[in-house]
Amino acid sequence: MKKIFITFFSFIFVVSTVFAQKIINFSQIYSGGRKLGFCVDSSAKNIYYDNKFPNQPNTSFTYLPEVNNISIQAYFDRKDDVRQYRYTILVDNKPIVVNKSINKKQLTDIETPDLMSFTKLGVFAIKGKNITTLIYNINKPLDIYKSVFYAKPIPRAKIVLFSKLVAINQGEGFTNVIAPKERTSFSFSKKDIGLRIIKNKSDIDYLYYVLIKNKLTNKIIFRSTYWEYGSYIDANEFLPYVKIDKSIFKKSGDYEIIIQPFINENTPLKEIEKYTTRYTLALTLDEPRMFSGRTMLIFGIITPLLLAAIFVATLIYTKRKNEKKLAKQYKEKEIAQLQLNSVRSQLNPHFLFNALAGIQNLMNKHEIDKANRYLSKFARLTRNVLDSQNLINLTGEKTLLDDYLQMEQLRFGFNYTITASTDIDTENIEIPSMLLQPFVENAVKHGIAENGVEGKIEVSFDRKSSDLLLKIVDNGKGFTTTKTYNGLGLSLSKNRISLLNTIYKDAPFVLDIQSSIQGTAITITLTQWL
Repeated sequence: MKKIFITFFSFIFVVSTVFAQKIINFSQIYSGGRKLGFCVDSSAKNIYYDNKFPNQPNTSFTYLPEVNNISIQAYFDRKDDVRQYRYTILVDNKPIVVNKSINKKQLTDIETPDLMSFTKLGVFAIKGKNITTLIYNINKPLDIYKSVFYAKPIPRAKIVLFSKLVAINQGEGFTNVIAPKERTSFSFSKKDIGLRIIKNKSDIDYLYYVLIKNKLTNKIIFRSTYWEYGSYIDANEFLPYVKIDKSIFKKSGDYEIIIQPFINENTPLKEIEKYTTRYTLALTLDEPRMFSGRTMLIFGIITPLLLAAIFVATLIYTKRKNEKKLAKQYKEKEIAQLQLNSVRSQLNPHFLFNALAGIQNLMNKHEIDKANRYLSKFARLTRNVLDSQNLINLTGEKTLLDDYLQMEQLRFGFNYTITASTDIDTENIEIPSMLLQPFVENAVKHGIAENGVEGKIEVSFDRKSSDLLLKIVDNGKGFTTTKTYNGLGLSLSKNRISLLNTIYKDAPFVLDIQSSIQGTAITITLTQWL
């Protein structure tokens, strides 16, 4: 069926393009059900076509409220033996064509992926009418495919009767038949098992579905399109009805019963509402009393006392739990701070050793002037490095990096920039001291040291929403980020960031290292820092 459906609609697309100009007064071809297609007046706007229903599997319904004329065509695969097919057409339930065979000579071939043919069954004035087409294969006479083209106002459904369903031995019966009003009072006792809603009969009963909505919660609690038929008022008239189990009604109250047609899933609600019928059912359930008056009195006294005791116990438990949690967090933070100080104490001599090696290098090359300037920068830098403060503002961090980079610039001759975006207050925003220096040192020693004046380092302080982004970019030779190196600087700095995340849990530090042969970019994101 899925293949037939896809094939038919691909065919519809092709035919609407090829044959649109050949059909006078018609502009587009639509699916009209099994093996049928149709065209309507080019001026028609609202066309609700080929609707299917679970209670009528072989029926297709098309609603055409603004159509005057319709052209109906039949379509077949080339492999079909059309001589085996018959069709009947009824207008307002009166036959005008009965069991007519298909004239193979009138078939027109269409070049589609599955090779199809079609023939026109006729053009009909449909305004205010109901045209039904039946088509079947004489080898399968029970498989009749019915297509209904409806161009009349859709009648509002009307509930004729409500009745209770009661259990009788192994079966069921009904009692308490009530003619419904706009608001109807209804009650269920223990022996009642459900409700029966009886509708007036029409030729398109399958089009209507029943909804029941709890008016208190505004939720749909029941939906059905399956109508059964039985005799109620007149033994000769079988009316459609729906059975509803009592279990869907959880509480006494007002329930809205809605009967409306399914025209098309894209039909505007305003259009559907024109054909919708609504009733209010004031339902009373037989809900037995669970407690006696004395029990309720005792319950009313004990329950508040019990709840009060539980509340006090919960408060005491929560307070103690929070105190233990805070003490644990404080201890963890204290341990992390000690470990952080330990890591920093390892970074300081590491930095000082490298700086002294730089001075020695300049002296060995007899660059005494550069060595003196290097030593001058080194003195101020040493004071900052040995300072025990945990936090430093961005201005101070920039000064420290300036001193270090100017000092190393004397040795290697590279260029550098340090910038801060205008929306960052560098005087009042603080970060952990010496956070960037090890990464900058790594960029100098292992990145651009060999590049000389071609070497370049860019340090930037940027803002992204409430995050602070610290970035170091160099144009050095790069390195493999997954490889472990012997140097202490980078590994100690990673360990330091891990410890900082233990202290600043609400504002974690995120380290990102991107490196290639074109250079290295290191970004430290201080989330929710600003």
